[in-house]
Amino acid sequence: MVKVRTKDMIEKFDLELISGEEGIDRPIVTSDISRPGIEMAGYFEYYPAERIQLLGKTELSFAYKLSDNDRKVRMERLCTDITPGIIVTRELEVPRELIEACELEAVPLLRTKQKTTRFSSRLTNFLESKLAPTTAVHGVLVDIYGVGVLITGKSGVGKSETALELVKRGHRLVADDCVEIRQEDEDTLVGNSPELIEHLLEIRGLGIINVMTLFGAGAVRSHKRISLVMNLELWDQSKQYDRLGLDEEKMKIIDTEITKMTIPVRPGRNLAVIIEVAAMNFRLKRMGVNAAAQFTARLSDVIEDGEHDEA
Repeated sequence: MVKVRTKDMIEKFDLELISGEEGIDRPIVTSDISRPGIEMAGYFEYYPAERIQLLGKTELSFAYKLSDNDRKVRMERLCTDITPGIIVTRELEVPRELIEACELEAVPLLRTKQKTTRFSSRLTNFLESKLAPTTAVHGVLVDIYGVGVLITGKSGVGKSETALELVKRGHRLVADDCVEIRQEDEDTLVGNSPELIEHLLEIRGLGIINVMTLFGAGAVRSHKRISLVMNLELWDQSKQYDRLGLDEEKMKIIDTEITKMTIPVRPGRNLAVIIEVAAMNFRLKRMGVNAAAQFTARLSDVIEDGEHDEA
């Protein structure tokens, strides 16, 4: 499925369409942007035709120094059947040869008032966000003290009820039931809610509630970077659960590994408080304070001192 087309970019940045209108439905397949300076000089051996082509003051001032025939030939070679668009920055005058070539090959020729470097940065960020690898996970995403916590577990284990308690304690809901996740960088996962169920929470026996309406705009947020996964599971007497917190389990989502903790569920356990404390403890660990490691070190010292006394 095509994630972004040239017309989406035109709408996002309010670009002026000069020619090649027939091609505005062309797909954009990469977030990489090309500034075809060497191509203007006549070298098309490795021309990345599938990228958005950005022409600034440098490229166009060079183009105007070419002979009419060379300029015509090179402008025509810039326009291929897979080029999603050519953008002229700084609202510069566009060569007639480029307008004609774009119209002939149905390559959208666009123009912006923005400076080349600034526009290139904004366009790259936009395309990376749109073209990032995505997936959907069954769970609840909550912002707890600035830590994006993804609560997972089997249906009916109490994820939404725990999220409701967390919201009541002042934290912010991002998504319930279905969390859309995109990988924005090698180690960055950002989660958001599908538009249809944004701000909604489903509580069995109560039905669907609108968190923003009940608790205010401060109780929700549109997206959040995921830092921690809390997996809820029914208490299994035969299973050995981690009691110190030294072993850090990981969960892989797309290509990124996220710290995962398994919380056993049984009557009497306040899951919201446990998850809240887990988020605070996670923040402390990132700041270099690890209570479990400190306890283990002190325990080792006590054992060593005892052995020395016996000797």
